[in-house]
Amino acid sequence: MVKLILFILNLFLALQLSAQEKLSATEWQEDLRFFQNTLHEDYPFLFVKTTPEAFDQEVQTLYDDIPNLQEHEIIVGISRLIASFKYGHTHLSFWQKPVEFAQFPFNLYAFKDGIYMEGTHKDYPEAVGAKVLAVAGTPIAEALQAIEPTVPAENAQYFKAYGINNLRYPEIVHAQHLTQNLQQEITLKLEKNGKVFNQTFTTLPKGAGVPTDHGFVTPDENWLSARDQNTTPLYLQQLDKVYVEEYLAEEQAVYVRHSRIQDEPEESTKDFYARVLEEVVAKNAQKLIIDLRLNGGGNNYLNKDIIKELLQTEQINQVGKMFVIIGKRTFSACQNLVNELDNYTNVIFVGEPTAENLNFWGDNRPVILPKSGLTIALSYLWWQDKPALENAEWMTPSIPVAMTFEEYRTNQDPVLEAALAFDEPDFKPRPMDYVKELYFSGQTHKLAEELPKMIQDPLYAFCDFEHELIKQGNLLLQSGRVPQIQAAIQVFATVLELFPNSASAHKHLGESYIATGNTQKAKEALHKAIALDPDGVGVTAQELLTEI
Repeated sequence: MVKLILFILNLFLALQLSAQEKLSATEWQEDLRFFQNTLHEDYPFLFVKTTPEAFDQEVQTLYDDIPNLQEHEIIVGISRLIASFKYGHTHLSFWQKPVEFAQFPFNLYAFKDGIYMEGTHKDYPEAVGAKVLAVAGTPIAEALQAIEPTVPAENAQYFKAYGINNLRYPEIVHAQHLTQNLQQEITLKLEKNGKVFNQTFTTLPKGAGVPTDHGFVTPDENWLSARDQNTTPLYLQQLDKVYVEEYLAEEQAVYVRHSRIQDEPEESTKDFYARVLEEVVAKNAQKLIIDLRLNGGGNNYLNKDIIKELLQTEQINQVGKMFVIIGKRTFSACQNLVNELDNYTNVIFVGEPTAENLNFWGDNRPVILPKSGLTIALSYLWWQDKPALENAEWMTPSIPVAMTFEEYRTNQDPVLEAALAFDEPDFKPRPMDYVKELYFSGQTHKLAEELPKMIQDPLYAFCDFEHELIKQGNLLLQSGRVPQIQAAIQVFATVLELFPNSASAHKHLGESYIATGNTQKAKEALHKAIALDPDGVGVTAQELLTEI
């Protein structure tokens, strides 16, 4: 009798699970409305990069399409809605029950010179290290553009680091119309050693995934890496540890690789940095290099101890002595650390821009859709380390360096080499701070000499002087006060001396003249903006002309 009861219960549970796996169109529509209402009622603050109206329109389109869609297409459709908020912490995992999408057995990586097969399953040795030219007949650039709407990318760096491998999900590839049907095979056009060829990949068994560590395949008896395994560069050594340090005697530099914002069990973050900086002083190190390029975040409350230790070590907290390597995997709590380093220390950033906005919505809560059981992560905490007017899509390195595939394959590290080789004693890592300092201290003659030189100097190519100067002028203009508006006119006039074809500067200059009542000069400036950029800034300039 007991066995019979257990059999009936198991049968009942199996039937119940089976029923849960196949939701009706109406149930999916109910889940979609639940998600929509939850966003409006509990997370309205996320409507920054998209509007409630645009979101609702996309929801309605998906709602109407659901009866004609397969389950995976519905889920990918929901992921597009989530990604439209463009916050990395607000996301849907494609590797959760009841979703658990399949995976093709390869790992893509974005290098300076293109998208490459960084690693594959052992069954595809010819593909390892090949450059990707096309996916299912679609050129790689177009294929990436097709899947981009499924990625909650805060910026282009986030997409390169965390988004391009959405190409290995057959469900996404189909839902985004790269294949006509949901299929377990896909053919990629590849190039390797001067030879172009096609490689067909078959999905891994259900529930199996590509083993990666900080974005790179972990090679073993089943998985192959494109990187020469005979040696390992510093940034990839001991990745099982949160932080490691090494003294580079020849360069008189201390190197730290910090790949997670968390404490090691045997040594806290505070104690680690205290020990490292004691070594910096004891060995009279000439440089400290902190490598955060693989750091995806963690507990940002640990950042304070790092900053305090650095501020107390005056020997190394100097321009030209402290370098921090950042990159496209620098994200979340590590973005907070990068911001604080920028705010309080004399750091010089090296590498690539970060994957996070300077100020951002982070820390998410799980929201479970009642019918499908699908879990969605929605951000609820605003992190602001920078003044609102200084927010930006990423932290820009003062020494921009990106790695080519060949440099990765042969274990070179041009980013670390750039930090070690840098020797410019008069370098201004924050050139706009220097410009503002000269302006506000009344050193206008020196500013007139220095600014054109900096704009022409390759060392400052990382700084968009035109955009930054316009931003400063616009801040003055928006104050609405006459003295500040007059100052704004001076700033925009200066921009036009340096960048005479700046349509944006002409447009803002026109706005400034409107604010002072000088309609004749306003019209002249606005007409120039329209002539230079009729389909961009010129549209707004034409609207201003109409108002005049």
